[in-house]
Amino acid sequence: MFEFLKKPQPTDGLQGRLLEARGIGLELSGRRILRDVDMTVEPGRITTIIGPNGAGKTTLLRILLGLQAPTEGRLLRRPGLRIGYMPQRIVVDEVMPITVQRFLALGGRAPRDELRRVLGEVGVSHLLEQPVQSVSGGEMQRILLARALLRRPHLLALDEPAQGVDVSGQGEVFQLIAALRDRYGCGVVMVSHELHLVMEAADSVVCLNQHVCCTGRPEAVSQDPAYLRLFGHSIPPGVAVYTHHHDHRHDLHGDVVKDVAPDREEC
Repeated sequence: MFEFLKKPQPTDGLQGRLLEARGIGLELSGRRILRDVDMTVEPGRITTIIGPNGAGKTTLLRILLGLQAPTEGRLLRRPGLRIGYMPQRIVVDEVMPITVQRFLALGGRAPRDELRRVLGEVGVSHLLEQPVQSVSGGEMQRILLARALLRRPHLLALDEPAQGVDVSGQGEVFQLIAALRDRYGCGVVMVSHELHLVMEAADSVVCLNQHVCCTGRPEAVSQDPAYLRLFGHSIPPGVAVYTHHHDHRHDLHGDVVKDVAPDREEC
């Protein structure tokens, strides 16, 4: 059974949550994709879905958003919930000239000032008049994030938000997501394979391999036997951890930007 609740019901059991999946399963053409998945998404918290390739992470996200109907279980959603969705990637045809401004306005009319505002919130307001085809991978991810913010969402749903971003800029993307969560007070559910960043940025982690292997706070999940069986130790053999004084950061293009107040980091 697939169910979206259109209006509040005393027996829905959401208790302030934004979304709740109960016993979600999916079978397509005789192939089991997901089975018996339970999870919740709460306001003001970042919930990250991790798992190996083929685990069903993106499929589960699509079910949570109502883009794919499960064959088993129930999905409860807060009435009137506004969702801002950031897909893993969007391919824009090279022969179709379109500016960032026009791209953002495709989902509905929005004043130019509003478009500039959301681009400013993700650090790329200077791209408003640029052709979409001319932006870098990291800039495109921020544009897609701005597109999701235009809905003033209660819930941000992000599929691999650091996809196409240089390694040096991935941490900045996750910091931005946390800052937006704080600013909007929204819940965040995202799919990511950047395990070291997820464990630092998430409030809760769902480790998925067609079913929920383990779930909880990052520090607990990282020590769970099910997690270790899937991923091994979070730091591979031969990779050292060292501490140093970091007096710079990297921007979207990977260029070095001097920090005013150097901090101490682990690499």
